[in-house]
Amino acid sequence: MISVPLIGCGSASAAPSALDKPKRPLQAAKTGKPVPVARAAPPSAPVAQTELAPPPDIFDAQALDLDFWLKPRVLTMIRPQSGEKTKVLYWKDGQVIDAAYQELCHLMRDVNGKETAPIDPKLFETLWGTQAFLERYGIEQPLEILSGFRTSRSNEKLREAGVPAARQSLHIEGKAADIRIANLNSEVLGGLVRSFRQGGVGYYYRSGPRGGWIHADTGLKRTWKG
Repeated sequence: MISVPLIGCGSASAAPSALDKPKRPLQAAKTGKPVPVARAAPPSAPVAQTELAPPPDIFDAQALDLDFWLKPRVLTMIRPQSGEKTKVLYWKDGQVIDAAYQELCHLMRDVNGKETAPIDPKLFETLWGTQAFLERYGIEQPLEILSGFRTSRSNEKLREAGVPAARQSLHIEGKAADIRIANLNSEVLGGLVRSFRQGGVGYYYRSGPRGGWIHADTGLKRTWKG
């Protein structure tokens, strides 16, 4: 069994503040009233958790049993760029449901080029598997699709703008997606996607509240950081 390192996912708590030194007894002022004495500050509150806690170290898709892959497959995805969201049953009893598949392809379309193309079913298999695996451990979040299919023109525009995009990107063939799950550590997400062994995985780290993203494709098995 291959374990994926759970990097940067522990929740942090602030240490309690030290108690003040003992105070002298209250002294009477000229007015005859007691002089107020400062009280010790209460312990500081724990720092809010900023990332979802990952499952235990069995974070490997190869440990899944056959029943996992035979159950109906529902995908919940959002497209921040267009504001769309879908939750659809797309596979049941060994068959892809065509209407649902078309809906998913539409959500994965080139939003800028306004074109839709067939998406490799193996890619949906990886996306669903990732989401369903996380749900087993109580992490129920939609997959954010940052980029799906791209036209050659859209891909070239990204390159010209300095966005990391391969000249012969698998996005052009409908075989790649850039994904993110809100508040989930990208190292953990990438490790899980990689364990499905369906293709390449790229880690794109970025600072900020939304973090980076993971590139998943159905091409050659490889990993990289961008």
